[in-house]
Amino acid sequence: MSEGKLLDGKTALITGAGRGIGRDMAIMMAANGAKVIVNDLGGTTSGEGADQEPALEVVKEIRDAGGEAEANFGSVADFATGEAMVAQAIDQFGGLDIVVNNAGILRDVIFHKMTEEEWDAVINVHLKGAFNVSRAAATHFREKGSGCFVHFTSTSGLIGNFGQANYAAAKLGIAGLSKSIALDMARFGVTSNCISPFAWSRMIGTIPIGDEAQRARVDKLKAMTPAKIAPLAVALASEAGKQVSGQIFAVRNNEIFLMGQSRPVRSVHTAEGWTPEGVVDTVFPSLQASFFPLDRSADIFTWDPI
Repeated sequence: MSEGKLLDGKTALITGAGRGIGRDMAIMMAANGAKVIVNDLGGTTSGEGADQEPALEVVKEIRDAGGEAEANFGSVADFATGEAMVAQAIDQFGGLDIVVNNAGILRDVIFHKMTEEEWDAVINVHLKGAFNVSRAAATHFREKGSGCFVHFTSTSGLIGNFGQANYAAAKLGIAGLSKSIALDMARFGVTSNCISPFAWSRMIGTIPIGDEAQRARVDKLKAMTPAKIAPLAVALASEAGKQVSGQIFAVRNNEIFLMGQSRPVRSVHTAEGWTPEGVVDTVFPSLQASFFPLDRSADIFTWDPI
């Protein structure tokens, strides 16, 4: 590919890159000069089955456009497979510069009916998967003195949502994982950031439509295409992105947000120390005005996508 592109000379490993957001990131990173390992197990939105075709199709599309790409069909939930993905990038392209942890599944169910298997399956793909691939890349990044992690979180974890305790816990855990990587690996020139995407995808397509309000919400989501997420990921992976680490962004159609991180909101103090009765009589009433409501993502992002 021609010189002068943002990711010239870089190699990217993108998980869940056979469809949706991952596919568009793979194609845009390749168009910007990166060599790409296109990882996709090819399972269903709930994680069953496997199909090599989605990853192969993305590889073909990149190659047809003049780029370089190789497919990988491994499951991010397996630690050894994560190591094999990184080894493949190094063997086939001579190194690795960018890891995008995008692979995911859904097993939505109200919490009091959630099974252990539904919990484990989602945690294993999202949170453990992000750890597996990141840990495999970390040794290489440390040795070469640079590297970029882009992880995918969700407002289901950052804010809240119904029926997604497994997904929300995994996605909020990824935000903590990303911050820890950013802190631990800053001295090696490694960055780590999160993107919380608003985009229509296969997984979002599983949202049940129970009434007209839900139908209207889904129709708005359909207008937010996965391609809107890719520019931020490319920018974070570029040389200019080296100054950005430990942040959480959200992308909603043409809007990009910097999301907040937990900080103290308000405090009360007593020189004598607190008793349970004192907490009930003083602390709760004093802090109650600053309590967060049981809101969901839709309660915070109340306006139509711009």
